Amino acid sequence: MSLRAALLLVTVAFADASPLHAQSATEPPAGFDAYVEQVLKTFDVPGAAVAIVKDGRIVLAKGYGVRQLGRPDRVDANTRFGIASNTKLFTATAIALLVEQGKLRWDDPVIRYLPAFAMYDPYVTRELTVRDLLVHRSGLGLGAGDLLWWPTSTYDRAEIARRLRYIKPATSFRSAYAYDNVLYLVAGQLIEQVSGMSWEEFVQTRILAPVGMTSSTVRHSDAARTDDVAATHAEVDGVVRPIAPMTSDNTNPAGGVNTTATDIARWMIVQLDSGRISATVGAPERRLFSPASTRELWSIVTPLRPGGPAPAGFEHLRPNINGYALGLFVSDYRGTLRLQHSGGLPGYLSLVTMIPEKRLGVAVLTNQESGYAFDAITYRALDAFLGVTPPDYLGFYAARRDTTRARLARATKRAAVTRDSTSGPSLALAKYAGRYEDAWYGNVDITMEEKGLVMRFGHTPKLVGDMQRWQHDTFLVRWRDRELRADAFATFALNPDGTIDQLRMAPASDDVDFSYDFQDLLLHPMAKEPTP
Repeated sequence: MSLRAALLLVTVAFADASPLHAQSATEPPAGFDAYVEQVLKTFDVPGAAVAIVKDGRIVLAKGYGVRQLGRPDRVDANTRFGIASNTKLFTATAIALLVEQGKLRWDDPVIRYLPAFAMYDPYVTRELTVRDLLVHRSGLGLGAGDLLWWPTSTYDRAEIARRLRYIKPATSFRSAYAYDNVLYLVAGQLIEQVSGMSWEEFVQTRILAPVGMTSSTVRHSDAARTDDVAATHAEVDGVVRPIAPMTSDNTNPAGGVNTTATDIARWMIVQLDSGRISATVGAPERRLFSPASTRELWSIVTPLRPGGPAPAGFEHLRPNINGYALGLFVSDYRGTLRLQHSGGLPGYLSLVTMIPEKRLGVAVLTNQESGYAFDAITYRALDAFLGVTPPDYLGFYAARRDTTRARLARATKRAAVTRDSTSGPSLALAKYAGRYEDAWYGNVDITMEEKGLVMRFGHTPKLVGDMQRWQHDTFLVRWRDRELRADAFATFALNPDGTIDQLRMAPASDDVDFSYDFQDLLLHPMAKEPTP
């Protein structure tokens, strides 16, 4: 769907908004500070940074709460947060700059620039274009290949890209949407190949510096710095506490940018102004990119089906159009086009929303994993500037949180009730020990130790877990690092002679992050060397 067609569709999308005088473009909504503080308290979020821009000006760039629980340092307008997948628009913009320079073309095959690149299917290898790297329609499954880098692995960026050729597709090429990160890593390799600069150097010098994002950085590892950085937090075993940040720089092109309220405001202004960079009066116009690149970045490539009906009073939250463009989700909100993306890392969640017709942008960066918090803040701000009476977003999202918790609790209880805890494994525990190998990930070792079986992922040091008997030939793997929150089931299948044929895994809960793509592993026991 073209951008023009999208705009035509959304102009008649809604008639349910109660009109008010639109919010002044020079000040935040009345009572907004108190509202944000109430949201943070409700959802146990230690700190947040909020930016609002309108008509090319920064209306609000402010911090709320604390950088780290138990410490007095407050979040301010220059406190850095990891913005995770909101980085994807930076990578797409970097490619747009190279297209403008004539060094790339959107619809050229990737192998024209990276001859060694390969996907599982040779046809996809030949046909996958530069544009395809950015739009989640390659045929890979949701989060496929993320275990190559998440949690931190020993693989480098080049090896992760090389191993994509061993990942079987989940769907046919360009037939379905499935969010991925690894092809943005390939996009980073592409940028390096044609520009002669690393992705990090290119984004820092060609995007952040011209935009004036002077406090922003481009590496996951910068989250471990001790200056004005928001510490990462999450709910672990029912308690919100500080956790270790993601520090691997392998996937910086998919999620490595760290930024502040002030800097993300500047970024939104440039995006909303078709690439124009604010300049002093009388100075010549400066541009980061052209209006033609804006049309590319904002145009839906991969259509998405809108979700089901929204609850009464919140019908406006269900879009009429929905799709993925280049590093952005495109949908409609209250009858106008909306550009939006969220980002999630251990201990960080963010949401960036732009309404081009109103030259309005809202960004919420948080140091805890509560999407309900950033939604409640974002929609309150959007409604104020769109001139409609906001419903009770805080109550709405608090109820959704409680419903989700209840559903997960029921699922856990149901799994425990249906478990045949009296069944034992088919083999003596020591028979399950050995080295197993998956075509795309590599080796996983299972050893018999004093307290039972232990699983170790060969290239992911944090994935060490104790294997507790669950039922039959299925074990529950409880990772020793409880901050992972990603326990998994491991199920063995046997050959007729009682030897092990294969090992499959699956997340043990719906609450496990999709980047733990255990379900994509097909592990086979490696042949043991004969005893001399």
